[in-house]
Amino acid sequence: MRIEPYIHRWQGSQFGAETAPPWSLTQRAPELVRGAISGLGPGYEVRGDVAVHRSAEVEPGALLKGPVIVGPRSFVSSFALLRGGVFLDEDCIIGPAVELKTVFMFSGSKAAHLNFIGDSIVGSEVNIEAGAMVANYRNEFADKEIRLVVSGVLIETGVDKFGALIGDGTKIGANAVLAPGAVLPVGARVPRLGLVDQRETTAERDWQRDKARLLRDKG
Repeated sequence: MRIEPYIHRWQGSQFGAETAPPWSLTQRAPELVRGAISGLGPGYEVRGDVAVHRSAEVEPGALLKGPVIVGPRSFVSSFALLRGGVFLDEDCIIGPAVELKTVFMFSGSKAAHLNFIGDSIVGSEVNIEAGAMVANYRNEFADKEIRLVVSGVLIETGVDKFGALIGDGTKIGANAVLAPGAVLPVGARVPRLGLVDQRETTAERDWQRDKARLLRDKG
């Protein structure tokens, strides 16, 4: 599963040579962001494994736990937390009390305030309203592997942490929740208080039924 059909800037970014599926890339986010820091231009101030462009603003009280890149003209508010490998492209806005854990976010995207986004790749011009959450872990299931359905095909990721692949121009309303393993196409709309849970689909139920039948036949 390639990222380019969802996020047009991926191919031209520091990570464009990476062709692994998104859940594999988020697993490697600290390594990838740290590697990208070494190739940044002179417009960045680098302290350890945190790189902030000189045109960006990081307010006092924000906590950046590297590796982190904050791109040109981006803004990180007081009391935001960035950790686990975070890349902010140009013109991104991260509001107060927002936590980004292992996130690639592309140009012009915004997380207003009181958001959690975990283990995700967020396209350009995405607007995430206040209180919306992108969950990254299936705490409610004994089997925590992230499975998702794309074009009716069930994909087993082999990982237990992955949030979402969010296409360019997506708008996510206030207090909405994206359950782990969400894939949103370009221009998607999620209503306020909406829930996107793509695991509970016919394909998933069929897979569980077939798995139970196989176990029963072997027993």
